[in-house]
Amino acid sequence: MEDTPFDLLLFGGAAVLLAAIAWVADRRRMRRRDPDAVGFVPWTTVSFWAAFVAVLLLAVGAKAWFGE
Repeated sequence: MEDTPFDLLLFGGAAVLLAAIAWVADRRRMRRRDPDAVGFVPWTTVSFWAAFVAVLLLAVGAKAWFGE
């Protein structure tokens, strides 16, 4: 199965959305009122890896879209 440029850009956009949601969740965690109310999801790590995957997918998708 070959990935089309549209698929790569679509998944890249989804990764951007996930990175933005994780960034907002991390910001909310840093500004919480109760320091003992710690969550279990490492939002900083999720945000970093989602942004990393988004950059890679969008770069490869743009390269495939515009030609090599």
